Amino acid sequence: MKTSKKLLCGLLAGVLTVGSVSGLAACGDRQVNAGAIEAYNGSEITVTFYHTMGANLQNVLNKYIPKFNEMYPNITIEHSTMGDYPALRDQIATELTGGNSPSIAYCYPDHVALYNKARAVLTLDDYIASEELVTKADGTTEKMGFSQAQIDDFIDAYYEEGKAYGDNKMYTLPYTKSTEVLYYNKTYFAENNLTVPTTWEEMENVCKQIKDIESAKENNNVIPLGYDSESNWFITMTEQLGTPYTSATGDHFLFNTAENRAFVEKFRGWYEKGYVTTEEISGGYTSDLFTATGASDLKCYMCIGSSAGASYQCPDLADKYDADGNPVLDDNDQPVQDYPFEVGVAQIPQVNASNPKVIQQGPSLCLFKKSNSQEMAAAWLFAKFLTTTVELQAEVSMTNGYTPVIESVQDNSVYASFLAQADGNQYLQASCVKQTLAQMSAYYVSPAFNGSSAARDEVGVLLQNCFLKAPAAGQSVAAFIEAQFKTSINTLEYDYGF
Repeated sequence: MKTSKKLLCGLLAGVLTVGSVSGLAACGDRQVNAGAIEAYNGSEITVTFYHTMGANLQNVLNKYIPKFNEMYPNITIEHSTMGDYPALRDQIATELTGGNSPSIAYCYPDHVALYNKARAVLTLDDYIASEELVTKADGTTEKMGFSQAQIDDFIDAYYEEGKAYGDNKMYTLPYTKSTEVLYYNKTYFAENNLTVPTTWEEMENVCKQIKDIESAKENNNVIPLGYDSESNWFITMTEQLGTPYTSATGDHFLFNTAENRAFVEKFRGWYEKGYVTTEEISGGYTSDLFTATGASDLKCYMCIGSSAGASYQCPDLADKYDADGNPVLDDNDQPVQDYPFEVGVAQIPQVNASNPKVIQQGPSLCLFKKSNSQEMAAAWLFAKFLTTTVELQAEVSMTNGYTPVIESVQDNSVYASFLAQADGNQYLQASCVKQTLAQMSAYYVSPAFNGSSAARDEVGVLLQNCFLKAPAAGQSVAAFIEAQFKTSINTLEYDYGF
């Protein structure tokens, strides 16, 4: 394969109770002796696919399922959206306790670690290596497994994520990927001679500048920075600082360190100065503040959020007015519309700009053990189709700003034109994809184990508590934050029996 790049698996929120995990492991024994792995023989079979796609991505999927069925008309694909990722994970966990599961599902590494407590996830190595031929509807054949060219086409870091479970077996295939980026109000920055921050020190200075600018206008309705995910912020800071977070072996929950408490205390100070807010604290995605344009609206001029959420970071078109306040009309006397401001995209701030660390997110695909070997074979062929079809990968990226997982997409003429347009609000998704491709070497890996999802949740709550709660009478801020850290560690160790 090509030169390896560093990978991070962005772990998603949510945690099951200990009782649920125990029940999952017990019921999973019924699925251990799944049918033998074999090639698809053309029989009629239904593949169920659980995901979190919104309407736009489902439209793309519905467009390509018929193309898959042109090759394999006897494989029926039934797909369902389960809302967000925690809801998806919980739905599958519930079904596993009853001995059921979908054929294939969106997943993140900590989801797979949980499902593997039930020994329910199908390893893919034999399918990948299979030399058996499968006959398609037109009489031609294709190899059941991947060709070497198909394996080489995957972006290394994304592909290797599937083997990050300690036994060197392949459990997932990458489907689409995303990361966090810094969205900023390009128009406001230009008007006020502001420089896009590349480090957290620079970010603090820019936040102060914005507050000073707005205070001079007697406008106190501005929070310079919105950060959507408290959990991502905490975990990314530990990576940038090189401090402990979690471990897949030994003591799992390691984040109660002086260095980590120090950065939380620093950001608490930012919050108290009105420099920053987060999704949970503000009561919704901070993109709502970033795109707000009303005179009395609470606003932010920078937002750190998912590169796949570019459409939510773009303000709505509005009527254009001239310098005298008159509406600008076109040749047909219709109002001319324009964006109220332009959005810029950059890498998130770093502790050390020369050694960047940025979270990688986005779903992979896992398959589940089934008693019917043909269902597993059909699910594999569909997963292979989803991950290696250039046009599908390109269209998903152009629709939602996800990064394709195969390099050959960049050679597609339509997709190359899409990337070439990466400038301005109309092409904001392309700008995000270009940014994700530019920072491939910055992605990092977080350990995936039973409890890693809980740790992710807990550090998000920890950050909220450290911002929102107040020290007891006579208690220093440092002592208060240390107590919050200890509470989080104790909660995790109690819940997971470590």
